[in-house]
Amino acid sequence: MLNMQFDRRVIINANDLAWQPSPMDGVLRKPLAREEEERGHATSIVKYAPKSVFKHHEHPLGEEILVLDGVFSDEFGDYPAGTYIRNPAGTSHTPFSHVGCTLLVKLHQFSANDHHQIRIDTRDDKHWIDGQGRLRMLLLHEFNGEQVAMIRWPAGQHFFSISHFCGEEILVLSGEYRDEYGKYPAGTWLRNPHMFEYNPFAEEDTLLWVKVGHLPYPVG
Repeated sequence: MLNMQFDRRVIINANDLAWQPSPMDGVLRKPLAREEEERGHATSIVKYAPKSVFKHHEHPLGEEILVLDGVFSDEFGDYPAGTYIRNPAGTSHTPFSHVGCTLLVKLHQFSANDHHQIRIDTRDDKHWIDGQGRLRMLLLHEFNGEQVAMIRWPAGQHFFSISHFCGEEILVLSGEYRDEYGKYPAGTWLRNPHMFEYNPFAEEDTLLWVKVGHLPYPVG
């Protein structure tokens, strides 16, 4: 068990973590949260060395991927940096990378009846829209209260008293995200519990991957 207490705020700078081996040669990982070592709920930064291959596997409760750098591949295609991928329950593949890549990977976290399979190139500006304040937003997925998006924060943008029903998860991709509690540079993963209130801002242009409405609702 690692960071499975969903009623607590978690902040991890993945740059400070050491790479750990996986069951496959050439594939390393930095666990951020996990239920068991090799199965169940897991969120990790994963690194494929050039010409590495992971064994064929299924996705019992879904797989969600954001390609952070390099080119990720499987038998269905090649996915360069910036690609967002959802493989729902019932799908399977044999992933590999010719040139190497780094990924954000989330396993066994799909909502029931969420069968959407998605491939989105987040670098394509045509689907970005204006958001609250001066933010720019690219909606990646929405289902049953859960929402995933890329968000561009311009320098100097401040918000006050933000909170999210069923929590929020953030990966800082570039720039530096801030709030009244600290500063979070690129590579930082944050998980805010249900209705956690804070005041975020950015003093430089900042890019975030953000997921909201997906954490367990507190009981009692």
